[in-house]
Amino acid sequence: MTIKVLAISGSLRAKSTNRGMLRYAQANTPEGMKIHLADLLDVPFYNADLAEKPPAVVTLLQEFAEADALLLGCPEYNYSLAPALKNALDWASREPDNHLLRGKAVAIMGSAGGMGSSRAQYHLRQVCVYLDLHPLNKPEVFANAFSGAFDHDGNLKDVKIQDNIKQQLNALAQWYNKLRA
Repeated sequence: MTIKVLAISGSLRAKSTNRGMLRYAQANTPEGMKIHLADLLDVPFYNADLAEKPPAVVTLLQEFAEADALLLGCPEYNYSLAPALKNALDWASREPDNHLLRGKAVAIMGSAGGMGSSRAQYHLRQVCVYLDLHPLNKPEVFANAFSGAFDHDGNLKDVKIQDNIKQQLNALAQWYNKLRA
């Protein structure tokens, strides 16, 4: 069985280091795992007054429905998670009975300034509690976006962080199987 993982970056920038981390993960998945990177560029802010869900939201919700687990790239904006990431979770949480999120395994990684998105990741973990998502505790993956770990296109080049991501993906597979048992 293949574990289908939906990867979501909280940054909308094409050259985002968080997207770079997710691209690295996607290119280095362990056997038995497939990662799909969501595109949030056209997903509007959640609005219950909309008569119909916009096409980008319909696509995103289908991606959530098909995912066995989530991999979240969490930048840090003002000591918290980025609005694009929170918005994606908000859209999914508004489906009946939170069925698109409930019980799913989640791995969190992030790149930001000095502390590498640690504050935002801990805030995201609080959101996961309410959404009944099950975040993987370790290994944690933090990267300083300005330390030379990334090239000018946002691609991850730091071997230590690459290894940490591989470890996290293997742990996510084990966590998913444990939750599923």
